[in-house]
Amino acid sequence: MTASSSKAAEVRFVAVAKQYGVGPVAIENLDLTIRRGEFITLLGPSGSGKTTALNLLAGFQEPTRGQILIDGEDVSRVPAHKRNIGLVFQHYALFPHMTVRENIAYPLKQRRVPKAEMARRIDDVLRMVSLEAFAERMPRQLSGGQQQRVAVARAIVFEPRLLLMDEPLGALDRKLRETVQLELKRIHRELGATIVFVTHDQEEALVMSDRIAVFNAGRIQQVGTAEELYDFPQTQFVAQFLGESNCWAGEIENRSGNITVVSGAGWKVAGSTTAQTPSSGRGAIVVRPERCRVVPHGESPGECNAVPGRLREVVYLGSLRKLVVDLDAGGTAVVTCPPEAAIPSDPAVNVTFPISAARAVPAHTPSA
Repeated sequence: MTASSSKAAEVRFVAVAKQYGVGPVAIENLDLTIRRGEFITLLGPSGSGKTTALNLLAGFQEPTRGQILIDGEDVSRVPAHKRNIGLVFQHYALFPHMTVRENIAYPLKQRRVPKAEMARRIDDVLRMVSLEAFAERMPRQLSGGQQQRVAVARAIVFEPRLLLMDEPLGALDRKLRETVQLELKRIHRELGATIVFVTHDQEEALVMSDRIAVFNAGRIQQVGTAEELYDFPQTQFVAQFLGESNCWAGEIENRSGNITVVSGAGWKVAGSTTAQTPSSGRGAIVVRPERCRVVPHGESPGECNAVPGRLREVVYLGSLRKLVVDLDAGGTAVVTCPPEAAIPSDPAVNVTFPISAARAVPAHTPSA
């Protein structure tokens, strides 16, 4: 099996909504285009709508309104078994009485694939997931990571145009999860299929995705590459959910093309970075911890913001140290630095960060 043998699908959600009875809306006005051959992650907390979106795409549920298009065909009312979609879940649902080879063969038997073709495809995917030596084992004889790879092999052996994965690594320990993440990236490169991956794990999304769609309260907050979302968040929710951020509220003023968040000393922010950046009114300033430094009180490097406070805590995390500072203006700042970095002995400090490192975003509105 090669990338050219599996036709990658294009997917479009067009004004899709899903409501359960008279309850709250689970998905509201979802517009999203998933490109052919890309690995896109739907990321968000529990109840954000990401799994509902996946279930709608899989055909397990029907939208209340809107269209779901796969390669231009409206599949909104097409049964799941007629969509030719591969599925991998957190619980792998392998048949315990079948060998690895028999588990992988199951979807091919259902499609009445000839025996010679079936054998070729199974051998191909066993090589792809590095399980040739385990073909005759039973699921109970495999590790969690090996079972996960069998589930992936079973999902791709019939060459689906689209592969959906719902929290497939959630049952694995951290070290194994990191290993399997890289395996899935490799498989995606070799397969060339379109993959839609659902997770609440931000690090998983950053490692694996071509693009990430961040969900909250049934809506997409932002779609972009890991770098775009991390460096240029458009909302306070995205900034705080994807990685760690310092977020300080304030009144925003637009001054000669530069944005200033007026809160305490009035911290300067580089010019407007997105169409969503507010030009005035209530908002927040967002700065990543690794872009901040802690210096003795009174020091203020040029072209930097300086926020006075008191150093409360220093936490050693192996590859870095995390510093927590109580700010004089209220709130806290988190700063990360290399473990060998000098730390002021006097708790009276300034937290400094370059003007270019700060972003202004709209004020956060808690969901109902």
